[in-house]
Amino acid sequence: QVQLVESGGGLVQAGGSLTLSCAASGFAFSDHTMGWFRQAPGKEREFVAAIDWNSNTIGYAESVNGRFTVSRDNAKNTVYLVLNSLKPEDTAVYYCATESRGGLYGLRYDSRNYAYWGQGTQVTVSS
Repeated sequence: QVQLVESGGGLVQAGGSLTLSCAASGFAFSDHTMGWFRQAPGKEREFVAAIDWNSNTIGYAESVNGRFTVSRDNAKNTVYLVLNSLKPEDTAVYYCATESRGGLYGLRYDSRNYAYWGQGTQVTVSS
């Protein structure tokens, strides 16, 4: 079965950095777009970043563009999210997700397009 396991979250001061990882199994990882989303307390889950199956197309939410970097290693079935210049408003549970089908072109930014989700990893940024 599909499994997505995030790691790398933690507590960091504003301006600091973290690297999140998402280890995938149970599907053809190298064929699938991967997305990162986050959900802060009392708020809806929101898109953060996405990367297509061959890393040719990458997209970011405006709020993180220029600070966060998404990448993937298809040999390791892992997708990464590097968070730089963190702000208190970046505090949230971060989730990786994948779509139900592989081989799709372009990126989807709506969480409803993603069928499989990890359990999330908490990122807390102190001021």
